[in-house]
Amino acid sequence: QVQLIESGGGLVQAGDSLRLACAASGRAFSNYAMAWFRQASGKEREFEAGISRSGLVTDYTDSVKGRFTISRDNAKNTVYLKMNSLTPDDTAIYYCAVRAVKNTDQWSTTYDAPKAYDYWGQGIQVTVSS
Repeated sequence: QVQLIESGGGLVQAGDSLRLACAASGRAFSNYAMAWFRQASGKEREFEAGISRSGLVTDYTDSVKGRFTISRDNAKNTVYLKMNSLTPDDTAIYYCAVRAVKNTDQWSTTYDAPKAYDYWGQGIQVTVSS
């Protein structure tokens, strides 16, 4: 069992930055690939960014490439999402998720689906005003 707690959300203005954090407890954090998803009101949950166990492999959806950066600190059992140049379209509930993977640099395009993940955080609201 893995518990995930997101923090760092809030209300910001367009053009501002935020850094989300997801702290994990439970089983060995370094055994898991991590990802951030978001769900806007009335829409499905969508993949935004993912990172391998080692942190050396990252993946982003096109809409956030160049603006968002995912990173992890295995010593602190925490994954981060730095979000720059925020727009009202980034308004959503943001979720972190984990899945167990065997290899440290393992990543697959199939990991952009919510069903690929074993555990989820409770979500945190990010609101960007225009």
